[in-house]
Amino acid sequence: TLYPFTSRPSLFQVNVRDALNQAMDEELERDERVFLLGEEVAQYDGAYKVSRGLWKKYGDKRIIDTPITEMGFAGIAVGAAFAGLRPICEFMTWNFSMQAIDQVINSAAKTYYMSAGAQPVPIVFRGPNGSSAGVAAQHSQCFAAWYGHCPGLKVVSPWNSEDARGLLKAAIRDNNPVVFLENELMYGVPFDLSEEVMHKDFVLPIGKAKVERQGTHITLVSHSRCVGFCLDAAAVLAKEGVECEVVNLRTIRPLDVDTIETSVIKTGHLVTVEGGWPQYGVGAEICARIMEGPAFNYLDAPAVRVTGVDIPMPYAKILEDHSVPQIKDIIFSVKKVLNM
Repeated sequence: TLYPFTSRPSLFQVNVRDALNQAMDEELERDERVFLLGEEVAQYDGAYKVSRGLWKKYGDKRIIDTPITEMGFAGIAVGAAFAGLRPICEFMTWNFSMQAIDQVINSAAKTYYMSAGAQPVPIVFRGPNGSSAGVAAQHSQCFAAWYGHCPGLKVVSPWNSEDARGLLKAAIRDNNPVVFLENELMYGVPFDLSEEVMHKDFVLPIGKAKVERQGTHITLVSHSRCVGFCLDAAAVLAKEGVECEVVNLRTIRPLDVDTIETSVIKTGHLVTVEGGWPQYGVGAEICARIMEGPAFNYLDAPAVRVTGVDIPMPYAKILEDHSVPQIKDIIFSVKKVLNM
């Protein structure tokens, strides 16, 4: 929806944490069926302060501290969604969702289909995903491909504050289970938001990617924190005369193949960038979809993936840095594809 003040410049600087907080606050206020539960979300204001102030405002009934029992509280949340409420279930990190993956996939994702459309499951599972810093292998995985694999879920992976705000509001209003993958390292990063984006009814469509930077030579497709890396790499490459088009996926499932195809048909080259592992990853899926579709005939070189390294995340800082995609890796891959 366009509002009359769309043409006015950016007025608000909002970090990703506050964008998520505002989105939950507005949706809790808008619909009394919405509630938040998870570890430390209430009295402690959230492990990462994303739910700051909500318990004081909405009280014990709507903002619920749970024991450290993901299987239990994810199950309670799914049951609440069956009964007509609209839960937001926070995992302190997505790594801990493995304790509750049966609830997410078997109870939440499949029920609408198995009930022949009689039982919707309006629930949002949210929390930080992917590698943070210095927390080693068990706390540094990207779950985009895991959950993106599963029919019945919508899987969202925002990058900036506009993504976070617009997509979380859309996820809460959606009647399907939504896996909402945040990034801990992005929480404190500020972005400019327009008055339009700050409007209480601003939502972004789930399943639609956004071209963050126009370019003619090569397409970079990414999600979450790596979108920023792609934009940084594009700025460096522009000085060398290479114009990169940067596509921010925003949604992992359903995947916006049309936007990617349109870009690849324009540029003739493709590099995918993600923090997760290479095997059966988001980039692998994008490459396959391009190969199966009309854009394949426009490629002037094979597509290349930039991913996390195919190992459990090391603890040592220097090894961690070598295990996640860096700007130099993107630049290297772009030059390889363009045969520079």
